[in-house]
Amino acid sequence: MDDVDHRLIALLRDNARTPVSTLAQKLRVSRGTVQNRLARLEEQGIIVGYTVRLRPDAEPRGIRAWMSIEIEGNTARRVLQSLRGEPAIQALHTTNGRWDIVAELRAGNLEDFDRALERIRLIPGIANTETNILLSSYV
Repeated sequence: MDDVDHRLIALLRDNARTPVSTLAQKLRVSRGTVQNRLARLEEQGIIVGYTVRLRPDAEPRGIRAWMSIEIEGNTARRVLQSLRGEPAIQALHTTNGRWDIVAELRAGNLEDFDRALERIRLIPGIANTETNILLSSYV
């Protein structure tokens, strides 16, 4: 990837719906160049998709939380596989330091949230968890 690719990705991170003609104008290259670079970045698996970001208050109300997870021994792959199947988990992140994984959780109400915590804590290979409910978000 060169500087133009990096700037193109930065523009898409800001707004993935920016028209190709606008991207070309901002990058000072032709539309064909932008289209070819996008196609190449997608084919190489550098760009794997496009998404929508919502304001925190635009999403349905519910319980949101971060769960820090400590893994026993060499069970990380098995635990990650099990966590991927948990409907309350929105995202998973491996980390360094005290915790091995951080999971972003979402549930419609406290009862659903409690059941999700119970299911997650029963996954073999999870040694310890710490969960923090998100109270407010600021963009």
